[in-house]
Amino acid sequence: MYKDIAANKRKTFIIMFFFFVFVIGIIYLFVKFMHGNLDIFYGGIIGAGIYTYLSYYFGSKMALAINRAKPITKSDNPRLYRIVENISISDGLPTPDIYIINDPSPNAFATGRDPKHSAVCVTSGLLLVMDDQQLQGVIAHEVSHIKNFDIRVNMIAFALTAIISLLADIIIQMVWLNGDERDNANNQIFLVLGIVAAILAPIVAMFIQLAISRQREYLADASGALTTRYPEGLASALKKIKQTGSKMKVQNTATAHLFFANPLGGHSIANLFSTHPPIDARIERLMKMDLNG
Repeated sequence: MYKDIAANKRKTFIIMFFFFVFVIGIIYLFVKFMHGNLDIFYGGIIGAGIYTYLSYYFGSKMALAINRAKPITKSDNPRLYRIVENISISDGLPTPDIYIINDPSPNAFATGRDPKHSAVCVTSGLLLVMDDQQLQGVIAHEVSHIKNFDIRVNMIAFALTAIISLLADIIIQMVWLNGDERDNANNQIFLVLGIVAAILAPIVAMFIQLAISRQREYLADASGALTTRYPEGLASALKKIKQTGSKMKVQNTATAHLFFANPLGGHSIANLFSTHPPIDARIERLMKMDLNG
């Protein structure tokens, strides 16, 4: 168990490092093509950093609002509140704010920027179909996202992806607008490289985000099972979600990576581009985990 958690943390760090390097490279390429002034390059990095900070600072409120989540108190749903509270205490965390989405699909997500400013959100469908052990497994998974600061990683990854997409669009526009002015061989080569980079950048960014999200889902499964000391509960919840489906009525691709199971649905080829690992793979890992290892 502990080996799985440590391995996933190392992999995520490596992926995030590559992500930052990739963003800096795209900014440098843009500045070189436009002006060749490194002062602008440094300014671009600072601007990207500010945008990233603001995105995760306010992103959680946006994620809750987009998914039509409603806050609850203990009296609104004592069962859910008690489970979230107990799991949080077991992990040594303050109880996060608790929200419910009125949707028949069983699903959940966690968001925020740190354990003191976090929220756990579940669908009405999850509360309906899960027994207490299964619900504890799902909640432990989501609280693990908070404990492991996955909520912050997800917000940063989303912001970096948005920056890359924006820069790619700008590079393509500038290439067409300024292409005639760059008539020497070196500039023509750079122009071609700019076009290639602008086309490939969003694709590379997407796959990096997918890798981050998938590693974090495996890590949260492992951490959640360690908290409850009962991986079978989480595995059973995943089996039930596989049977009922996790596709939600109100869908949003910008927040899909936050959810416990893929809220967009999809099968076969579509699963290759899902931010979530295959449910069968998650169940297999859970059932093979050694709580003492």
